[in-house]
Amino acid sequence: MNKEHLKMYRYFLKDSIRKKINFRFTDQNQGVPVPPIEKQSMDGANLIDLPDPGMWKNISEKDITMAICNRESRRVYLKQSLSLEELAYLLWCTQGLRGEVTHGHANRNVPSAGCRHSLETYLAILNVDGVDSGMYRYLPLSHQLVFEFSDDMLSEKMVIASLGQPYPGKSAVTFIWSAIPYRMEWRYDLAAHKVIALDAGHVCQNLYLACETINAGTCAIAAYDQEELDELLGLDGEEEFAIYIASVGKVKKKS
Repeated sequence: MNKEHLKMYRYFLKDSIRKKINFRFTDQNQGVPVPPIEKQSMDGANLIDLPDPGMWKNISEKDITMAICNRESRRVYLKQSLSLEELAYLLWCTQGLRGEVTHGHANRNVPSAGCRHSLETYLAILNVDGVDSGMYRYLPLSHQLVFEFSDDMLSEKMVIASLGQPYPGKSAVTFIWSAIPYRMEWRYDLAAHKVIALDAGHVCQNLYLACETINAGTCAIAAYDQEELDELLGLDGEEEFAIYIASVGKVKKKS
């Protein structure tokens, strides 16, 4: 192992960088306008309304202790679809809004450093009731899906982008979170990047617990082909790039 490289990457996990930053000169404190808190969709884009929390009829309440005790990575899924209601629930649990948007901030159901929320949620949908197979993106501000593109080889391309791991090609839906670093850099400069990684962990843990309540399972995936996945999503790899994946599907009920 290269000890210098190890030292460098371990430094990323520390918060020592914060002592070297003059926060008076961040873009926020220089009066630069706050960056958008949601990636805009194109005019005329195909939007799908999602059922709001008050409209859910088949989402059962489950003891959080039970969800935590049952939580595990699940890689084998039934050939069973998710309902649109279940998908809406999972999205609300992982990036849903709570309260109004104020001054470029939007409180969500997961924590984020400085309430900056630098993540976007893409969805490789393969088996969701009433939704054609394809790539979509979640719009938290309006609680909608926006259609990105269709691809007859989406299942196979997801497996390739996941370095041959098969479950993203057999799931009902695979969540792909991208990072737009400047949303966090605007406030924290070089201290932004560690907390972006922390935010991704918060989001995925909520997905694990939420899946346990709907007889679904998920598997977090951190090993993937960065360039292949960014290209599939149409991301530039600099201002926005994929950061985390999680496949989701229905699983056998525990007896």
